[in-house]
Amino acid sequence: MRVISVRRVPAFWRDTRFWTIAGQVLFLLAVAALLYLVYENLQANLRRIGLALGFGFLRQPAAFDIGEGIIPYRPADTYFRAYLVGLTNTLRVAGAGIVLATVLGCSVGIARLSSNWLIRQFAAVYVELLRNTPLLLQLFFWYFAVLIRLPRIEDAVVWPGPVYLSNRGLAVPWLARGPSFDAWIVAFLVALVAGAAVYRWRLSVRLETGGGGSPALAGLGAFASIAGLSWLLAPGAPIVVDAPYVEGVALRGGLRLSPEFSGLLIGLVVYTSAFIGEVVRAGIQSVPRGQVEAARAVGLRPALVLRLVVFPQALRVIVPPLTSQYLNLTKNSSLAVAIGYPDAFFVGQTTFNQTGRSVEVVTLIMATYLTISLLTSLLMNLYNRFVQLVER
Repeated sequence: MRVISVRRVPAFWRDTRFWTIAGQVLFLLAVAALLYLVYENLQANLRRIGLALGFGFLRQPAAFDIGEGIIPYRPADTYFRAYLVGLTNTLRVAGAGIVLATVLGCSVGIARLSSNWLIRQFAAVYVELLRNTPLLLQLFFWYFAVLIRLPRIEDAVVWPGPVYLSNRGLAVPWLARGPSFDAWIVAFLVALVAGAAVYRWRLSVRLETGGGGSPALAGLGAFASIAGLSWLLAPGAPIVVDAPYVEGVALRGGLRLSPEFSGLLIGLVVYTSAFIGEVVRAGIQSVPRGQVEAARAVGLRPALVLRLVVFPQALRVIVPPLTSQYLNLTKNSSLAVAIGYPDAFFVGQTTFNQTGRSVEVVTLIMATYLTISLLTSLLMNLYNRFVQLVER
């Protein structure tokens, strides 16, 4: 006698997959309902005061001045152009701050592990003092206690270079475009490509034959030869040095850094470098000590051990928390409003006070910082993937 077994299908409400999906759908519906209630409440309040949502006010004249900016701006320009000035100012201080904080933070992190007792203790005091005091307090110190207490421009401190230091800020020589810059920059890019090609070629020869000298020196030589020859053949200097000078009670020429920009940049760099120093120290200590001892055993100098053995392995630990510090530095730049530096938040606050468009302005500022943070995170994640060790 043949027995046929029938497998019973359980009811759908007894399936865990059903409740998992249903829970997520209910959560999304709850969030959508909450957002709808907030939107309706916002619309009702705006209608009560005679306003409507929209970004049309960005085309109106701003009618306020901005102390400094990379792009030209006049009070007759629109609110949108004022926003662009604030955005570029934010990118300017955040970009410079990330580079300088990385250099200073790496130095502090290495100093924390120095065999010299004095350097090690000095780095420890630096880290503990700066990361345990509020950033806003540090900004006030650099701006009100240091920078605006400097001599007036008539009595400015002049260093060789020339470099002027006064309560109007810091002025240093800077590079400016020469008459043949446009033609030379093409040759410069060609030199970059040629240098990279020579480097890859010599590197492949070295990997295949074991000889071939230094690929880096060969690539650098090719780049310097082409760039230098094109510089000599140019009818005029492609790049000239623009030195600052005093004209009346103002500084002209060179690179002029206002006290507001300098105070914000110094505060952000010093504060963030304390955290980066600890990140670097943790990354270096994560490398097995046997790796260092083996590198020293084959005769490598301490600097080469750090560059060729320790740092390549420590980067996989350093990069993720370093990304967080970069994001913090960018977001902390919004404290510029406390010392009067016209960043995106400062311009947004002024726009909000003049137009009453609080929702639109806050949304625009939030979208700005969100976009900058996501782009920074994306670039650092790509770099993190590049430096990760490939396991077989």
